[in-house]
Amino acid sequence: MERETIIYFDKMTQEMEDMLQLHKPENYDLLFWSNLDERSRQQALEEASYLMATVYEIDKRIIEGAKRTRLIQKCGVGLDNIDVTAASRRGIPVSNIPGCNAVCVAELTLLLILALYRKLPYANTHTKKGEWLTWKLRPDSYEMRGKTHGVIGMGHVGWETAVRSKAMGTEIVYYSFNPLTPEREAAIGARYLPLEELLKVSDIVSLHIPLTSDTKALINSRTLSLMKPNAVLINVARGGIIDEGDLYNALVQGTIKGAALDVFEQEPVNPQHPLLTLEQVIATPHIGGGTVDTLNYVYQSAYENIERVQQGQHPLFACNTLATV
Repeated sequence: MERETIIYFDKMTQEMEDMLQLHKPENYDLLFWSNLDERSRQQALEEASYLMATVYEIDKRIIEGAKRTRLIQKCGVGLDNIDVTAASRRGIPVSNIPGCNAVCVAELTLLLILALYRKLPYANTHTKKGEWLTWKLRPDSYEMRGKTHGVIGMGHVGWETAVRSKAMGTEIVYYSFNPLTPEREAAIGARYLPLEELLKVSDIVSLHIPLTSDTKALINSRTLSLMKPNAVLINVARGGIIDEGDLYNALVQGTIKGAALDVFEQEPVNPQHPLLTLEQVIATPHIGGGTVDTLNYVYQSAYENIERVQQGQHPLFACNTLATV
């Protein structure tokens, strides 16, 4: 049987390369884009049957150079790093893996809420310096119990976040472009609110929506001004959903109390970014979907979809309806 070529685009650690190789089906050659020189990249792209990427930008130039490609497989959910329109023009399906990282992103969301509420980074740093702040931290630390958690986006991640937050004793309100059915709302005790109303009543606001033309800078000076002064904002979705300059001003001016950001408009984030100078900001390096459990599931699912296409079947979760196999 003729061997097919798969290109994986994101720069990987050796452990992750080994994991990808471990799950790879037989009769495929797996190439890592970051390990190829320019000439090898061009040749590999012309010959590759399948492209896989997580956050690497698969732009029009790459897609036009992919002469034999039969599927672009996103190893995640959001498609903002893939030129889906260009792929559609070439008749190349683009698939993602819905819900693949919902649990680990939801868990990180709760971790960040609690870290803000209990001032975990501050407590850790000062304890290691020999400062015993047992009484200083208490008047400004909080529980999730009894708070109102505003979930923006009630897809897979929003749902898993709401379930876990509810278990911590919060009231769940949510805003979504696709509201839940009454039965689904009742299942977790969630209540739909328009966005502005949600921002006004929530103690915690977490973002679980894709970055689109409709959501870009959704959180800006105007929407931040609607929030409670003791509210905290969590972004585990995409950086561009927040106007970072407006968020900085809101935090400095005390419009809101704190923010935890796993994503930034430009990644890797500039270490001189003003938000990173603020004590009331917790920053993590886009690790929401990054656990061994999730990676194993994602890679297995991606390869299974490639195998479907190789066998002449339509791929699962194709996101561009104009494309054909």
